[in-house]
Amino acid sequence: MENLIERVETALNSVRPYLQTDGGNVKVVEITDDYTVKLELMGACGSCPMSSMTFKAGLEEAILKAVPEIRKVEALNLTPAF
Repeated sequence: MENLIERVETALNSVRPYLQTDGGNVKVVEITDDYTVKLELMGACGSCPMSSMTFKAGLEEAILKAVPEIRKVEALNLTPAF
């Protein structure tokens, strides 16, 4: 599981500079036994109305592309889109 966490972090590192530019970031909370990655959006990302788009098009896509073993990506504090 440690290798999976490292690979997920590497995938997120490709997206982090964009999040940090806007005052946000992301943290891996856990990877479950059924290969679900649970993320926490931090800083500005936690309350941004565009966070659901950032999550889907950026974070989820980067992880699933780089770590094919991962079956699902969830954000624990995703702001609902209006």
